[in-house]
Amino acid sequence: MERLDPDAVRAHAPAGLAELLVDAVDSGASVGFLAPLETAEAAAWWSRVAEEAAEGVRDVWAARAPDGRLTGVVTLVRAGTANGRHRGEIARLLVHRCARGRGLGYRLLATAEAHAAATGLSLLVLDTQTGSPAERLYRGAGWTAAGTIPDFAADPAGTLRATTLYYKQV
Repeated sequence: MERLDPDAVRAHAPAGLAELLVDAVDSGASVGFLAPLETAEAAAWWSRVAEEAAEGVRDVWAARAPDGRLTGVVTLVRAGTANGRHRGEIARLLVHRCARGRGLGYRLLATAEAHAAATGLSLLVLDTQTGSPAERLYRGAGWTAAGTIPDFAADPAGTLRATTLYYKQV
């Protein structure tokens, strides 16, 4: 795993990171975008992430294939309130479909969790589409389901789906 500083996020936004996000949406992942997601829109989102990383609000880690291509990414967002400084959110865990099923999602998640604990965070939260393959990953990594909200977010096709909230003390 490689931690990407803001300049690296900016450098990878137009290609590698945008490709990961487009692939996730094309694969049906409910990650905040509707299909079809244009590469330019995905790159613009990652450019905003680079600014959040520069402000110290978001950390980004990426995994690469042996050929250097980005195959996965995870981000950790720190709570911005005074009473939430102990808390962070896993916001975007993406694994390219060519790299799925090999434990990369677990390794990315473990990297973010370890960094969170090492930097003083004690509670992590995330949300994911109820019934998605991601739920198996989070449960297997020791996350606890806190509850489900019906019709919380639209999937890439625009259909409203339930979302399950998870937490983990680190």
